[in-house]
Amino acid sequence: MDDMNSEKSRENTVSGVVSGVVYHNDQNGYAVIRVDSDDYEDEVTVVGSAPFIGVGEGISASGVWMRHPSYGEQLRAETIERSMPDDEDTILAYLSSGTVKGIGPVTAKKIVDEFGESTFDVIEHFPEKLAALPGITRGKAEKISSEFTAQLGLRRLMEQLLRFSIHPAVALRLYKWYGSLAGDFVRENPYILTDEALGVQFSTADGMAIELGFSSDSPSRVEAGVMYELEHNSRGGGHVFIPADKLIAATLGLLGIDDHSLVSSALERLCEKGSVVRERVAGLDAIYLRRLYEAERTVAERLCEMASYPPTPPRGLDRMIDEIESSFGTVYAPLQREAIRTAASCQVMILTGGPGTGKTTSVRGMLGVFDRLGLNAVLCSPTGRAAKRLTEISGREALTVHRLLEVNFSDGEPGFSFVHNADNPLKADVVVLDETSMVDISLFASLLCALKPDARLVMVGDPDQLPSVGPGNVLRGTLSSGVIPAVRLDEIFRQAVSSNIVTCAHAVNRGELPELRHRTGDLYFTSKPDPETAARTVVDLCVRRLPQNMGFDPSRIQVLSPTRRGPAGTKALNAMLQSALNPPAKDKPERKSGDYIFRTGDRVMHIRNNYDLRWVDSTGAEGCGVFNGDVGVIQDIDLREEILHVRYDDKLATYPFELLDELEPAYAITVHKAQGSEYPAVLLVTCDAAPQLLSRAVLYTAITRAQELLVIVGSEGVVAHMTANNRRSRRYCGLKYRLLGEV
Repeated sequence: MDDMNSEKSRENTVSGVVSGVVYHNDQNGYAVIRVDSDDYEDEVTVVGSAPFIGVGEGISASGVWMRHPSYGEQLRAETIERSMPDDEDTILAYLSSGTVKGIGPVTAKKIVDEFGESTFDVIEHFPEKLAALPGITRGKAEKISSEFTAQLGLRRLMEQLLRFSIHPAVALRLYKWYGSLAGDFVRENPYILTDEALGVQFSTADGMAIELGFSSDSPSRVEAGVMYELEHNSRGGGHVFIPADKLIAATLGLLGIDDHSLVSSALERLCEKGSVVRERVAGLDAIYLRRLYEAERTVAERLCEMASYPPTPPRGLDRMIDEIESSFGTVYAPLQREAIRTAASCQVMILTGGPGTGKTTSVRGMLGVFDRLGLNAVLCSPTGRAAKRLTEISGREALTVHRLLEVNFSDGEPGFSFVHNADNPLKADVVVLDETSMVDISLFASLLCALKPDARLVMVGDPDQLPSVGPGNVLRGTLSSGVIPAVRLDEIFRQAVSSNIVTCAHAVNRGELPELRHRTGDLYFTSKPDPETAARTVVDLCVRRLPQNMGFDPSRIQVLSPTRRGPAGTKALNAMLQSALNPPAKDKPERKSGDYIFRTGDRVMHIRNNYDLRWVDSTGAEGCGVFNGDVGVIQDIDLREEILHVRYDDKLATYPFELLDELEPAYAITVHKAQGSEYPAVLLVTCDAAPQLLSRAVLYTAITRAQELLVIVGSEGVVAHMTANNRRSRRYCGLKYRLLGEV
């Protein structure tokens, strides 16, 4: 064994014939295989991506040697080159192993005895010859051929993409969409890999295209560059459209070319194909992705239609409100009463206001009126945490918008759809949408399409918070148009005035430096201008001081930072907090993925919508879909099967290891990621960061995430700068102008 280990330390490759398949996952291609190699006395274990590998295949793997705690020494392969069996003995071994469904040892021997070394060619191209053998019907022969051909096609596609370090999961998704033609589509246009659902970087697809012979000025390459810039700016900047001059300049930079006419011509072709739409918006030459254009237009048309109906207060409305006041033991302020009357009288309305101004009380009053009118009202919010909070404060079940509309994901088609739409509307008479500032234009369009023609919509939110992560600025756009009836609550109620958190939030929103030197109450400031000192202080507060002195368990504390980078950014903070709160242990399996080590017990956040990720809830019901911003805890990690489970409230989601790039540690998260959520205790770090992150909206949003306790750690100068900086990143959106009829 010592000689074997010495040899392994010199050679990180294994070549030979597959003698056994210990484990194989059809969903991600991960396999544990035994290899008979002339270079080693004993069989060698190799683990890695080897889709549909079978006994008898030739293999050449390279990687690193590792010792598995249960299964001993093995080569964790980074690359695997394979060759199909080419003699009768290895072909028989391959088919007898059950790699091809429908073929067992008896059938395998029958086929190989008849066709010998031509067996694979017969199975793939001449299934009718199989049907001539005793015991194999025509239907069974075609099924065997179809299974073998599909495996071969997916295997070739995976190998084609692995040459460019593209994960097998991408090939699986492509094959579900395009079947046996997937490889041809990729060769014809590698830029299809940059689709959001596939997540391949443009530079990777571009490198493949160049190797395949695409020229730098190829029309396909330039069109792909335009589409990528539009998609990138919608996801990264929240833009619904991009002005043509800015789009052309960005595309030229992306492609490394300087001929404006190439991009202009590509834009014309894309317009003719219907992939993009060009229209004048607010004096700008706007270029839209087709889906975002349709979404924005749908929202404007539907809202205008709903707002066009004159208010019709139901009979006895004031008496109803009086009765609700009495039953709830409250007295509505004039603006709260106005909000309730507006909701009862109009088909669509907006309710806004800062913390402590009574939005929740007003919504309860609205629900009381709807109940008395016999209207079926449902509550929804963009995120799971926001929906959970809405349930707690309203006393009624609230769903995420996705759950309300019911995601319908098709394995055989790109993208997804909703079960409820214009052809299958929701049964609800009223939809109350909370945290509207977080809703992007596409999701809002889907919600509006799913409303019955006479259904009502109440939009609730705070326009001074950060806008949605996705494209658009729905709440601010609708408010600024003045087309939709709106009530803004501006009175801070007595019980809220006693909260330093609430008064601090309103001071910041007015541009006034808040009082930070409180000695008692729910808000404290610790001056630690040095980022490294601030980070150490945050860890001490989470681990020792807040649990011991104020009774806050670390699980109830959320650390927020405006930035991911630097000593006081979320990346560094997460590493420190994980080490302190969930250190390594023998009974805690862990897995490294990218920059992170994931460990059983870690708090994690899902960072992009995944509509086909499987989960099971506490009742045993199965479903799919985990969304950007969902926070959970890693329940267990299975190193053998290469999966981990994350508990999201009552749902347990299963992640193959290739999807770990959709998770991040969540002991510390950015303020942007905290939108729509509230936490018992918030630790906010205010140290130097990129100028665009040190804004009033970021500070205001962070402060309003805290329910019971807010501790600010950092520089008072940074707090002052953020309070004074009311600049907002511009988003190119046309909703306001469409509502006003100016487009």
